[in-house]
Amino acid sequence: MIPDFSEVYKKLTESDKDNSPLPPSRKEIISIIKEIQHLMFPEYFSSASGHSGIGAINELYLRIKHQIEAAFRFSSSEAGECEKMTAQIIESLPTIKEKLNKDIIALYEGDPAAKCPEEVILSYPGFYAISIYRIAHEFYTRKIPLLARLMTEYAHEKTGIDIHAGASIGEYFFIDHGTGIVIGETTTIGNRVKIYQGVTLGAKSFDLDAEGNPIKGVKRHPDIGNNVIIYANATILGGDTKIGDGAIIGANVWLTSSVPAGSTVYYNRK
Repeated sequence: MIPDFSEVYKKLTESDKDNSPLPPSRKEIISIIKEIQHLMFPEYFSSASGHSGIGAINELYLRIKHQIEAAFRFSSSEAGECEKMTAQIIESLPTIKEKLNKDIIALYEGDPAAKCPEEVILSYPGFYAISIYRIAHEFYTRKIPLLARLMTEYAHEKTGIDIHAGASIGEYFFIDHGTGIVIGETTTIGNRVKIYQGVTLGAKSFDLDAEGNPIKGVKRHPDIGNNVIIYANATILGGDTKIGDGAIIGANVWLTSSVPAGSTVYYNRK
């Protein structure tokens, strides 16, 4: 015989009766990601919407707008121009695809194990995480951080690669293996950068204000120049840390200070 759990249920659902606005739908955000991936690469990503052609884009517009509206209501922040924001995101899709095509080239040319570009699209977790980051970044730059975070955390869940949507990442970005990579919100990364598994581009311990709270809204993560290679499990921290163009950062290196262009830094245990 099952005990009477009515009081437990009542207590669990009490907070649901205060008429608070519903949050955006995580399930719908994931579905939107997949629909965008399908529109950009229809041969490689399937669609569950049942729409095709211009109808698919129109339907995507309505779905994104609904989630943006929900995000503003839920966060109690001043709503932006949802229609304009949504249209701008839809219009950015060809540019995102152009960037992703360059990432595919970087991954294919950078990994001797890749037999063809199609293999990169179909099976590389680095490309999957980058594709979602580049979509999420469009939401972040339009001050819709909640939706952007839902997107990149889905990529994190699927691949083990944690790229904050606020990071600024250049063209021909290469992630090999990928598991355990962390790229913080205020990180900037130049063009043709290669990063291997376990790399952290993070922050030092936070400064506190007079009341002991972490100070937010400041530059916390490093700047990585063009043509930099960062090998496995390297950790680079701090908003003042700059890695110059063409530098090579060896595996297991811990850095909290800047490195000149063309330098090679490696861990030397004595």
